[in-house]
This record gives sequence, C-alpha cells and structure tokens, in this order.
Amino acid sequence: MSSHESIIGKPTGAWQVTVERGPVSQFAAAVHDPNPVYRDRRAARDAGFDDLPAPPTFTFAAGFWGAFTEDQPEDPTGGVNPMHSVMGDLHAQGALVLHGEQEFTYHRTVQVGDVLVGEGKVMDVYEKDTDAATMTFIVIKTEWTEAESGAPVVTEQFNLIARLRK
Repeated sequence: MSSHESIIGKPTGAWQVTVERGPVSQFAAAVHDPNPVYRDRRAARDAGFDDLPAPPTFTFAAGFWGAFTEDQPEDPTGGVNPMHSVMGDLHAQGALVLHGEQEFTYHRTVQVGDVLVGEGKVMDVYEKDTDAATMTFIVIKTEWTEAESGAPVVTEQFNLIARLRK
C-alpha cells in the first residue's frame, strides 16, 4: 500500500494540439526514422494517407508541439499536477526518478491537420520495497481524441518510478 494512493483518479493535465507538418518531420528525424512518409506528402499519399502521418510515439511529445495557448482547455489540475507533486517530493528526498514502461494503443493513425484533445489521469500508485530502497510507481494514462468528434485516436499509458534509498 502506498502513502500516495489519494492521487489515484486525479487528472494530470489536458491539452489541445494541432498536428503540424514541421513537428511531425522533426520528430521523425529525432527518432532517426528516415521514412519519406513523414516528410513528403506525395510519399504519404502513395502510402494511403491523406497527409503526413505522425510517427507512432508522437503523441507522447504532442503536448509540447502545436499546443497553442489560446486553444488550451481549462487546466483540470488547478495548477498542481499530482504526479509532479509526488515525484518532486520524492526527488527532493534524494530519490532517483526513472521513466519505466510505456505502451500505446492506436485507434487510428495521427496525421498532419488533426486537432487532438489529450486528457491525462493517474491510474495507479503503488510501492515495492527492497532491502536497499523503496520504489514508488505512478501509472499515468492519457487519452487522445479527435477535438471535433471525440472519437478515440491514441491511448497512452506510462509508469514513472522513484527509487528512494533506505
């Protein structure tokens, strides 16, 4: 049982993102994917897409690319992300914070021109003890949907782990 269970179910943020060509191409370059579908509309259309598709893990960084201030929904955290609070407190105590497992469920391919809404939530918090340390795990789920229809696009889930020596 974790002392941080009270944050389960709490929101971690909300974003609206317009998927743009430049960030898609730059993200593909950053992950060393040379596939021309991420840079050339003709190649993308020849591959069956309406426009450039986003590389598979693009939504994990999407909140930093194309999130225009005037389009953002109200912050459901009230300015205090519970995941940041817990991990920040543990880090301040000397914990090593690591990004653990990451998974994506794709409902359809993200493409340039999409307007997506992402909503994050704490799904679980738990601890594991060893002789040397206590590890605190926080599981975050983010649902990305189409802004206009609300149809699901991508569901992400990841774990953060804080390892605090005893």
